[in-house]
Amino acid sequence: MSEFAPICIYLVISPLVSLIPLGVPFPFASNRSTYPEKLSAYECGFDPSGDARSRFDIRFYPVPILFIIPDPEVTFSFPWAVPPNKIDLFGSWSMMAFLLILTIGSLYEWKRGASDRE
Repeated sequence: MSEFAPICIYLVISPLVSLIPLGVPFPFASNRSTYPEKLSAYECGFDPSGDARSRFDIRFYPVPILFIIPDPEVTFSFPWAVPPNKIDLFGSWSMMAFLLILTIGSLYEWKRGASDRE
């Protein structure tokens, strides 16, 4: 159990680190609104113009799609953060194959001009 102690400590401390800053303002906050404008949808003082349900230009959609490639790369690179003598040859080559597949995907997007802006 002693080898899992750091993980247990992390699992106890990490929610506290994230929840304590969320709860600290509540005892100091007042329930009354000093300005009725603060309860409006926009604090800038301008009435909203246009429809909130307007269509976006199609050029905005590839941006989040292009972020799909680096996300799993970072996530699945965490197992590589072990000492080199703990990872065997199969682990090294499987990681190289994974990075090769992601590199091919990035090169394909680059050659197609997916990240080019007009």
